[in-house]
Amino acid sequence: MKELVAQQRHFFYSHRTKDISFRLNELKRLETVLIANMAILNQAIYNDFKKSSFENYVTEIGIILHDIKEAKSKLRYWSRKQRVKTNLGNFPAQSYLLPEPLGVTLIIGSWNYPYQLSLAPLVAAITAGNTVILKPSEISSQTSGVMATILNEAFDPSFLKVVQGGIPETTALLKEKFDKIFFTGSTAVGKIVYKAAAEHLTPVTLELGGKSPVFITKDANIRMAAKRIVWGKFLNAGQTCIAPDYIYIDAQVSEAFLKAAKIEIEKTQYAFDNNNYVQIINERNFDRLTAMLDSTKIYHGGDTDREQRYIAPTLMHNISFEDAIMQEEIFGPILPVIKYKSLDKAVKKVQLLPKPLSCYVFTSSGSIKKKLLKEISFGGGAINDTIMHISNPKLPFGGVGNSGFGRYRGEAGFAAFSNFKSILDKPTWFEAPFKYAPYTRRKLAIIKQLFKFQ
Repeated sequence: MKELVAQQRHFFYSHRTKDISFRLNELKRLETVLIANMAILNQAIYNDFKKSSFENYVTEIGIILHDIKEAKSKLRYWSRKQRVKTNLGNFPAQSYLLPEPLGVTLIIGSWNYPYQLSLAPLVAAITAGNTVILKPSEISSQTSGVMATILNEAFDPSFLKVVQGGIPETTALLKEKFDKIFFTGSTAVGKIVYKAAAEHLTPVTLELGGKSPVFITKDANIRMAAKRIVWGKFLNAGQTCIAPDYIYIDAQVSEAFLKAAKIEIEKTQYAFDNNNYVQIINERNFDRLTAMLDSTKIYHGGDTDREQRYIAPTLMHNISFEDAIMQEEIFGPILPVIKYKSLDKAVKKVQLLPKPLSCYVFTSSGSIKKKLLKEISFGGGAINDTIMHISNPKLPFGGVGNSGFGRYRGEAGFAAFSNFKSILDKPTWFEAPFKYAPYTRRKLAIIKQLFKFQ
């Protein structure tokens, strides 16, 4: 690992990555590799947890290709010298921000969207002009292997290298000094990464998770709420960091919602053979999830098959915040429903919990929408929808508090992997005498006036 980092640092200081043409060529290379190996990528992710080629494109490869397309079209604009106003005290001069790449970067991906959560940050890092060591998750071993094979064959390891392995390899990487670390995963592991980065004062972007609530008020469109929540929750069998984690619903409409959600689940016919459902990633996560199931509180679903790593889309009702299902992020196809009688009390309860990555609000009331957006802190979310905010690259993606920090996608991704140098560019043909000794009352008075006008 030490030799690899040194090799990439040497390449970075050749300054090749700072050329716009170099970055564009590498983005085109990545695009070509992904398109040429689509069949292999589809097969690998199906082997890992039965994800269909349709969902692989919609939720993974398609998003990456879109990011590449936008990066290619906007790279010159994002990389431009950004002029800003110069204050009167510095007249005559020019002031501007000059973006530059950070250097040698480490990206640690996650298993639940193994292509998107490894390669979307990679697109941002390349666009900004960095070298990259990419460490995909070993849990999704087939996709990790495919990424290593196709990318390591296509790219110079001094610029981009995929490193496979588990905890020992990740630990060895984290001992090295990087100029940026980008991590996607659990809060517990995020703390380990953050601590390791602190040893070198390395800047970090942490994309974590949390229990993302869905508020449903009594004036919401219940049928549409059920349709959009069921889709967002059971996509990828709930193994989505921004999936609705639990429903917080007005007691007057809770039964109507449960009935509507049950109908929507039955209508969708989630099944491996229907190419619209995936396995739980491994036995450990299967066992963790089934331990959350309370048979006395299952409203619909609850069927499991450990050999197939299958858990049916499950609705749970009569849930309180003391139940086992509410003690950690679910990250699976189980949706608990909690009733409230007072929205104010419901909001106060959520305020006391760790800040979630996402929050979703289903309401027809403009005042309630404004209230919840104002009073609840979260990374990103949607009104009357779930998950779809991530599909808009103009909405930077990231968390707050325990759900992470830092943003990426689109221009925000470029910024996450860049340093914006602040430059004052001053000519030598004129120099005001006010800042130089001897200090006088008159000079001080002039300086005070300058501060008022800048």
